[in-house]
Amino acid sequence: MAATTTENNEPHRVLLVSVPRTASNLLLKVLNIPNQPNVLTSPKGGYFFYDAFVAAGRDNRLDKPLDQWTAEVKSETKAIVQQCFDSLEEYSSRARAENKIMFTKEHAFWLVNPCFFTNNDGAEAPEDHRQFQVSIPERYGPSQTFSANNKTIMSDEYLRTWRIAFIIRHPALAWPSMYRAMQKLSKAGFLDEDGMRGASFTNMSMEWTRKLFDWCLEQPDESVTPLVIDANDVIHNPGAVVKFCEKAGLDTSFMQFEWNGTENKSEDWAAESADAGNPEGKAFHKTAASIMLSTLEASTGVVKDKAPALVDIDAEVAKWRVEFGDEVAEIIGKATRDSMPDYEYLKANRVTV
Repeated sequence: MAATTTENNEPHRVLLVSVPRTASNLLLKVLNIPNQPNVLTSPKGGYFFYDAFVAAGRDNRLDKPLDQWTAEVKSETKAIVQQCFDSLEEYSSRARAENKIMFTKEHAFWLVNPCFFTNNDGAEAPEDHRQFQVSIPERYGPSQTFSANNKTIMSDEYLRTWRIAFIIRHPALAWPSMYRAMQKLSKAGFLDEDGMRGASFTNMSMEWTRKLFDWCLEQPDESVTPLVIDANDVIHNPGAVVKFCEKAGLDTSFMQFEWNGTENKSEDWAAESADAGNPEGKAFHKTAASIMLSTLEASTGVVKDKAPALVDIDAEVAKWRVEFGDEVAEIIGKATRDSMPDYEYLKANRVTV
């Protein structure tokens, strides 16, 4: 794929696409992204579109047809999406000026145009798409197009300027972990029961990851297969992580598989959020971050028991019945089985040694 490059033909911009609970923060820890001297990223290691996802998910609006959104809600959502994009571009400009690789990690569904969530019958009109597509600087070309597999808010021309990589994890491990995290947010008072279930079940999909992967393969100037790494390899196969690091144009000499366990990134997440000046908003973001990062922040190295070598979905569903009850176990079980074709497809394209 065409990408802005350094003199050494290293990509200036790396976009790591993930979904929650895929060990993506662990990967950033192992790659030691904040301390890579030739890399620029945000204090969150990316997540520029976090505030956009929070806005789009407010009041369960993603569960409502787009024609039920008020003009004010649409305008507010678009404005926040654009602010997130502009912040990403500001960092990118800094990276270019400093001749550094720009690195960001974003969950796949954070990048998806909200109209694709709200119109599940496939009857979205072009004007629905345009409502949330971001305004892109002229330096990316006079025309901005959106091909069939590009379900994001960003044009084909813009996406082509990134080296896109993906991290995946077996759905039977990722989805229950996501639900547990949402339960903790609910118990902390930040989500009601409907919000907890909606946020969990809506996001239990690798559909958007696969569509973006397929989009990468379709590009006319694609010269290499997009990078894919499996969480199981992050935990059990250091060689694969080293190879991933090399292919991403990062410095392997800064990689780490052990650390002192004193870093508290929850504070960084809270400070960087759009409503950080609001004590209640800051408390929410800090609690959310501490829940999502709890295993990593408590660790001093890669925790291998988080990734069993073999996963029996039926056996896992039986465990979920005990832990979550029959109804939730069935929903997570269905989401897991529905996600397996996408997972296996992506896994077949992962970095191996």
